[in-house]
Amino acid sequence: MLAHRPSPRRLRVQAPDPAHGYLRRLRPWDAALIVVGGIIGGGIFLNPGIAAQRTGSGLALLLMWAGAGVLTLIGALCYAELGARRPQAGGSYVYLREAFGPLAGFLFGWTMLLVIYSGSSAAVATIFASYACALFNLPPAWALPLTVGALVFVAGLNLFGLRLGAQIQNLFTLLKLLAVAVLVACGLLLAGAGHGEVLAADPTRAGAGFIGAALPVLFAYSGFTYLNNLAGEVHDPQRTLPRALLFGMLLVIGAYVLVNVAYLAVLGHAGLAASRAPAADVMQRVVGPFGGKVIALGVAISALGFCNITLVAGARVLQVMGEDGLFFRAVARLHPRYRTPNLALLLLSGWAIVLALSGSYGQLLDYATFGDWLACAVGVATLFWYRRHDDGALRFRVPGYPWLPLLFIAVVGWVVLATMRDNPLHAGIGLLIIGAGVPVYFVWRRLFSGARV
Repeated sequence: MLAHRPSPRRLRVQAPDPAHGYLRRLRPWDAALIVVGGIIGGGIFLNPGIAAQRTGSGLALLLMWAGAGVLTLIGALCYAELGARRPQAGGSYVYLREAFGPLAGFLFGWTMLLVIYSGSSAAVATIFASYACALFNLPPAWALPLTVGALVFVAGLNLFGLRLGAQIQNLFTLLKLLAVAVLVACGLLLAGAGHGEVLAADPTRAGAGFIGAALPVLFAYSGFTYLNNLAGEVHDPQRTLPRALLFGMLLVIGAYVLVNVAYLAVLGHAGLAASRAPAADVMQRVVGPFGGKVIALGVAISALGFCNITLVAGARVLQVMGEDGLFFRAVARLHPRYRTPNLALLLLSGWAIVLALSGSYGQLLDYATFGDWLACAVGVATLFWYRRHDDGALRFRVPGYPWLPLLFIAVVGWVVLATMRDNPLHAGIGLLIIGAGVPVYFVWRRLFSGARV
């Protein structure tokens, strides 16, 4: 018989198991850098030009980036409370499974495996390869081997324990922050801080509005939920998770706003709207060809760090699904020495490589990109269920409840609907990918009735 949604009295909360479970080795600094590294990928180096095309002035553009950052901060605070309530591996999968039943959790894991985590890893690994080729003057034929090599490299780093992977990830994140700092310094100091055109209106974009600009900006902020997938490895999670999410988000918001000010200071709003690679254009204009090499290195490092976090976080979801019987039982095993879900990591990395080799990952990512934020909104919605059924003592509660969570859900819902309206084909196929998980779930449960959820 299929399991029904778990009642409040029989929620299965994963207890710490020092002998066989994950080891809590992530300190506050590690956790905060995971938040930063999971958000800052290639978006801030590419998407501001798209957002500028859809806004009417520099002021409107900066307000969009700051407003989207505040919205994401609200979502991060909600996830901070969720992580404090369930400080275990799995993140959104665990929250959806407990609040809305195993089918909801399975659909999240299904979409995560099929396109969101694997597809984004493949796509960003391709960005790494393209910039690496430009950096070292390699022929285009090298792009695909470098893409596969990047995925193999980051997967291999994490087979020998999260401690090593976290140290490498810290280095990646610090280097990408250095690249952002160099970009800001070149834009504001060398080009002249307080450029008169930063906030000016752009007559060529007089009819532009906020609706279209919200999509590329919000996509650049996605990834703040990855730390929750690793909550089972965070030291003192009830204290560390809220602090890391808050600090990491504030750092990202500040970086994003300053980078856009630098773009506007050098290129102006019209120049930014016409640029396909604003970071490279700024560096080349201020420093010359050497500046293009510097920012290519920064983008490549940023992409590699993003792939690292995405694969590591996604593997934890697959491991918990296997433990629940909603995926292959073998992926639930942790390495006896390193306590890492190596089989889950290899499976997710392997599928990302298949998508990269097939060349279809870009379309798959377009079909389901909006599903990432949809999952965030549904994840935040579980907070209302927890407040009603599991309102125990916590060190952290999201301020402004219930209004701030409701605001987050409403705005993200609006973005999802706008995506469906503007690109109904891709959104529809994305919904079909998610919906295809429903029959797969029931077939799986019939074949493997021993699932314990």
